Amino acid sequence: QVQLVESGGGSVQAGGSLRLSCASSGFTVSSGCMGWFRQAPGKEREVVARITRGGTTSYADSVKGRFTISRDNAKNTLYLQMNSLKLEDTAMYYCAARYTRLDYCGVTRSEYNYWGQGTQVTVSS
Repeated sequence: QVQLVESGGGSVQAGGSLRLSCASSGFTVSSGCMGWFRQAPGKEREVVARITRGGTTSYADSVKGRFTISRDNAKNTLYLQMNSLKLEDTAMYYCAARYTRLDYCGVTRSEYNYWGQGTQVTVSS
């Protein structure tokens, strides 16, 4: 049984930093795609960052240069380092995963099989 558990969310002032973690059990983080999505109230869930089986990373334009996705294979954990946070980064952040042998990760939520429960990030002025 796959379980993804996010942590590290919280409240921070604009310009600050947070690091989100996603501890995985039942799914090896290097065995497929892993991604971070976010959903603000009244908005669609959107992809923020992805990391492929081979370690290739991709980012939404809105976070490029500010966010970094990484994984620790030994700890079987996915991370999202978020710097220079903006008000518009406020959202619930979700970790997602899917098994694949391809070195490609999709951008839509339907392409991911497993989801965490989410962790709230609130950025204030």
